Amino acid sequence: MKVSLFITCLSDVIYPRVGEAMVRLLAKYGIRLDFPTVQTCCGQPAFNSGYWQAARDSAATILDAFEDSDFVISPSGSCTGMIHHYPKLFEQDPEQYKRACALRDKSYEFTQFLVQVLGVTDVGATFPHKVTYHPSCHGSRLLGVKEEPLALMRQVKGLELVPLPFAEDCCGFGGTFAVKMGDISGAMVTEKADHVLESEAEVLVGLDMACLMNIAGNLRFRGEPVRVMHLAELLYEGVTRS
Repeated sequence: MKVSLFITCLSDVIYPRVGEAMVRLLAKYGIRLDFPTVQTCCGQPAFNSGYWQAARDSAATILDAFEDSDFVISPSGSCTGMIHHYPKLFEQDPEQYKRACALRDKSYEFTQFLVQVLGVTDVGATFPHKVTYHPSCHGSRLLGVKEEPLALMRQVKGLELVPLPFAEDCCGFGGTFAVKMGDISGAMVTEKADHVLESEAEVLVGLDMACLMNIAGNLRFRGEPVRVMHLAELLYEGVTRS
């Protein structure tokens, strides 16, 4: 079984520790992650801005990169969700459309792969902190990733999972939205950070570093000490404590 890591731009450039945590966690289950170095951006910024040909160019590279993979896993519901748009991008190209559908069907967000494919909910982690969870829009709404991260966190020893008020509200990042409509985006992330503080959690966890980066930036600007982590980081840190 060839399992490949689609690291995504943000994790690759700014948060490589997320990918490292995934690699080390999956090694516990005998999975040695393949990493095609030719992989590039999923094309989402171009796609969302209406530059579909540029998006196709990126998507074609991704199709080549993971052609021979049995599974493709990513730390981002957003970028995994973009792969689900590939058939739409290539609907006028029968050969590429077929490849796009095949990639879509074997691509998983990290917690989806752990729970749905490996059947793992208890990684043997210990994390004695009060934690709240932000369900990012693309992962929860486009991919339907809802119960998987909660199932994993419920099995972490010592972890107190507290509800995040208005959890399903968008954090305001939205990629190019944060640039084009900065005032609205800023108001949305401020409201999200207010709810994080309202939860009184020590740690905010999520599945997409773009959203977590946005919320973390607001919290740091305000001088708030809430720690912000990808769930893969939390689980790996918890395993090393156990």
